[in-house]
Order: sequence, then C-alpha cells, then structure tokens
Amino acid sequence: PTTAGTGSETTGTAIFDYKPLNVKTGIASRKLRPTLGLVDPLNTLTMPSQVKIASGLDVLCHALESYTALPYQERKPRPANPAERPAYQGSNPISDIWSLEGLRLTVKYLARSARDPLDKEANAQMCLAASAAGTGFGSAGVHLCHGMSYPISGLNKNYKHPEYNVDHKIVPHGISVAVTAPAVFRYTGEACPDRHFKAAEIFGADISKVRKAESAGPLLAEQLTRFLEDLGVPSGLEALGYTKDDIPALVKGTLPQHRVTKLAPLETGADALEKIFGDAMKNY
Repeated sequence: PTTAGTGSETTGTAIFDYKPLNVKTGIASRKLRPTLGLVDPLNTLTMPSQVKIASGLDVLCHALESYTALPYQERKPRPANPAERPAYQGSNPISDIWSLEGLRLTVKYLARSARDPLDKEANAQMCLAASAAGTGFGSAGVHLCHGMSYPISGLNKNYKHPEYNVDHKIVPHGISVAVTAPAVFRYTGEACPDRHFKAAEIFGADISKVRKAESAGPLLAEQLTRFLEDLGVPSGLEALGYTKDDIPALVKGTLPQHRVTKLAPLETGADALEKIFGDAMKNY
C-alpha cells in the first residue's frame, strides 16, 4: 500500500465505479484476499496532508463500523454449511480486537501524521492501524457510513478536495465516509450502547458518570464531530455541494448496497436513511 487507509492488503474486497447508477460499489470474496501483504511506512511519507487525513478517516470508519456491526450470531438466514458463509460475518470476538486497536491507533496518530508528513513513527502507526482495522472489517464488515458513502462520491457535482492533484471532481473515499459518521452513530447508538460508549471513551470521553443507554449515540457523535473539526474535515454534506433536495437520490444510491447496509445493527430502510442524510447536512 502507498496510503495508510484501505487495509486492502488484508481484505477480500474490491471497489469499483458502477457508472449506470453513478455509484461506487464492491465485490467481496475470500478469493480476493491477498496471500501476502508488504506494508512499508516509507511508501506513505510523500502523501500530502489532505490525503493522509482522508485515508486515515477510512481507517477510523472501518474500525467504528466493524465494531458496531450486527453481531455474527444474529445474522440471518444462517447458511447451511460454513463454506456458504459470506465474507463479512458481522462483529465477532476476533474482529473486535483488531477494530478497537485500529481505532485507538488512529485517534492517537492521525492528526500527528497529517501535521508532520515526515513523522516516521506516526506514519508507521497509521500503517499498522490500517492493517489492523482491515483485518477487523475484513472479518466483520462495515455498514452505514460506507454504504452511504458510495452515492456521495458517485453523485458529486463539482466538489474537488484540496491537495488532490487530479483533473476531475473528487470526494475522497475517506471524506465521503466520515461526513455522515456523526449522524450514523447518533442513529445506531441505541442498538449497542455499550460499544458506542467504549468507542467514545477511546476518543477521550469520560463515561464514568454516563448512565442512560440513549446517551451512547449522541456521546460518540459529539466525540466524532470534535475529531473531524480538529482535522478540518468539510462540515457535512452541504460543504460538499449537496442540499436537502439531493437526499432522495442519495437514498436511492444507498439502498442497493446490501453488501454492507445489512450489517447495520438496526434495520435501516429508506425512511431511516433519509433522516440520517438530513442529519449529516451540517456537522458543526
């Protein structure tokens, strides 16, 4: 890898643009999982700061989504035999270890690696974070941030992210997953409050006096919002050029992404997606 982000050196997933619907989507198969991955942090030293941030936010959402994904034992219907199990299993005890470590490392080192491109320790730790989170979500899977990100990237009108030296409009993948993250985890908190509290604690929240389960989603959303604002991430979908009139198209582009959306800890149909997209218009 030449970025610290996708974790593709550990996963069985390939992403591509499906132009008829103007969305990105993916293929998941164990046969896509690499036999060997060579991860050298020196390959990432020349990334511009904004590329480091966007790539690192992909790691962040990989970790958060896989840790809060529907638990593996709740997946339905159960396959007739293990060979028929999907590549994404849902959260499980092994993926939890990798996802939480990826989250801890990202929270600690992402801003530092972006501030100083030649900080070798921060770059090395972000590479480790990417591979760890990749191992986690490569087993558990991701859910709403990623499912909603595909139409955000594909339906982009005119937005071009700074420091991306390309001749076309672009919403980097890490930005497209991160802008909805506060809204997503505000929504999913009620499904597994303990996991949302744990994630919020990694960001630095004091959860010792928090008692109510309904506080879990808003608390994690607050921590995420602060983290994104400190990194200078665009403040929601409005900053990418979207308006509330675009929500129906964004929902339409998300609904086919069953590969990931079915792993959300809550059932999420068109009405729920409409609400989350609306909530993600402006984060701060």
